Amino acid sequence: MGAAKDRTDDSLIALRRILRATELFERRLAAAGGLTPAQLRVLQVLAPCADTGMTPTAMADRMGISQATVSVLVDRLVARALVGRHRSQTDRRQTHIVITEAGRAAIGAAPDALQQRFVASFERLQDWEQAMLVASLERVAAMLDARDLDASPMLTIGDIARD
Repeated sequence: MGAAKDRTDDSLIALRRILRATELFERRLAAAGGLTPAQLRVLQVLAPCADTGMTPTAMADRMGISQATVSVLVDRLVARALVGRHRSQTDRRQTHIVITEAGRAAIGAAPDALQQRFVASFERLQDWEQAMLVASLERVAAMLDARDLDASPMLTIGDIARD
């Protein structure tokens, strides 16, 4: 029974380390530029399409979140002049979200994103290792009754809409 108890403790410690790493990243990000991880992700998604911007619908699809959440995030970024809203030249009913120079500077000032480090390491794993890790994480989510919670592929704590 001792080995099983040690594994249980080891698993709880590993979960706590993951949660703590996420929390520490959010604090560093807030200290560096006053951004939340979700706001930083919006800027990162917009950066490659600086000339044309993106519609809120396209942004929601790309980020895996609702349009309502995108609107909240964009409102906060517009208030800080990190992004702007512009009417489409081809369809005046459409609005495009465009990153500003201040938004680009905020990306540059942000600490290395936790999820970018994870993605880089994950993509270096062999296919079977990736599959095993995904299966294990899905099992952990199920064990925590979190399988059906709405979540985007963004490492953050708390409700994404609060960002």
